[in-house]
Amino acid sequence: MVTFPNAKINIGLYITEKRADGFHNLESCFYPVGWCDILEILPADELSFKSTGLPIPGNPDSNLCLKAYHLLKQDFDIPPVTIHLHKVVPIGAGMGGGSADCAFTIKTLNELFGLGLTVVQMENYARRLGSDCAFFIQNQPQYCFGKGDEFADITIDLTGKFILLVNPNIHISTAEAYSGVKPQKNEIDLREVLKEPVQTWKNVVKNDFETHLLPKYPRIENIKNKLYELGASYASMTGSGSTVFGIFEEAIEAQKHFEEYAVWEGKL
Repeated sequence: MVTFPNAKINIGLYITEKRADGFHNLESCFYPVGWCDILEILPADELSFKSTGLPIPGNPDSNLCLKAYHLLKQDFDIPPVTIHLHKVVPIGAGMGGGSADCAFTIKTLNELFGLGLTVVQMENYARRLGSDCAFFIQNQPQYCFGKGDEFADITIDLTGKFILLVNPNIHISTAEAYSGVKPQKNEIDLREVLKEPVQTWKNVVKNDFETHLLPKYPRIENIKNKLYELGASYASMTGSGSTVFGIFEEAIEAQKHFEEYAVWEGKL
């Protein structure tokens, strides 16, 4: 079975407090986008995992796809599988690529072996593997809070608009991103603000990580400024970076402006 785990963007990201367990509480809108990996899972005589495409750092045995398999294996008598992940979405880019791979593994195993898991049950498995993994089970726009693993409906529809994602090949670790954050209460109601036209978001909807990461990495700020120069209605860094996205009313020819970077553009 072949699936296409897709990335997401954060529209607004507010770090509201440090938790007793060491994590942070946040508020954000997670929105799925079409930049995808390719994931193939097939029954096999023995468990195996391989990856192609972009190199994935770390030990392959600790890949989230394998962790998802082992997690379900604890509760279900599922046979061995072969997992082939073709990595396309940049790694450490603030788009949840690894989390999507994990969630799609859970969904695929559920379908492949008829496990009968509900959406809620799959989300609960995903939460055990990473803070934003659970989002990709439903894979639809959500207001996210808690650690980024609790969801509520949100009124937002960008259908028909165009998005441009630019990754400047800068890897920002989660530890580095959070080390410069000063948690504070969000002063806006994000769910209400995002009901307004996209053009009104520019000076209102913010990503708290930008405050300290943009001065440290001028390339990220330059990309954001360039997206506005090209006519973006709204532009922002997504997640803890370093990818920047712009939302446009019309398609643009982006490659010539960002030739040295990884770029994806499409219709929302």
